[in-house]
Amino acid sequence: MYSDSPQPTSPQPTLLQFDETLESVELLPEVWSALEDFTKPDVILRASALDRLINLDAPRYSPVVAYIIVTKIADQNLELRARIIETLGNVLTPDNNGSHTPSEVRTSLHLYLSGFRTREIYAMLQVCAEYPTLDNHVVQLLNSCPYAGNHLIDILKDNKTPFEVREQAASMIGKVGYLYTIPALERLIGRLETRLNGQEAMYFATHGNSSDANLLPCIKDALRRLRAP
Repeated sequence: MYSDSPQPTSPQPTLLQFDETLESVELLPEVWSALEDFTKPDVILRASALDRLINLDAPRYSPVVAYIIVTKIADQNLELRARIIETLGNVLTPDNNGSHTPSEVRTSLHLYLSGFRTREIYAMLQVCAEYPTLDNHVVQLLNSCPYAGNHLIDILKDNKTPFEVREQAASMIGKVGYLYTIPALERLIGRLETRLNGQEAMYFATHGNSSDANLLPCIKDALRRLRAP
């Protein structure tokens, strides 16, 4: 029921949730300047802007900053994309003192991550293939993507996708633990084994038997992880 009487307004959220070690008044102009540069076409400028935001610890304390950074997770530059993934993974991980990122920041990230589709997930797998040390960071992000298992299966079955990306797709299914993908993995294993045995031609021809043979152990390992107690 609507009322003409004035309604109380909620306080506007601050850009940064600073603790006692951060001086918001001094840092706000720097944060906004870095965010502006982070949206520029020049990749060197974007990379420098990300460094500035990290040095300010802004991704960890600002829902706005974290949200803007995660929107660039499919950046065309692979190296910058890796830095973005590393930054976001760190945001979702307790710091050296065991302190968690403020809930507002995590909520902002989870909201965007939950809407990831094949494009964003593919972009993360490319980073994993090139920067294996970022595996745990990608796992952190995929943990907030409830439907990512379906997209990972699509990538895994696509014969036009490079082998190293399909390999990472299988690995992430097992590491994150998308249990609902078990039937799809079982079917894919059966089809690959049939193809390798020469019993039928598969409708999704892969990059030759050597590719099938190399991919099969990756899928079986993912299935083993999912079935583990």
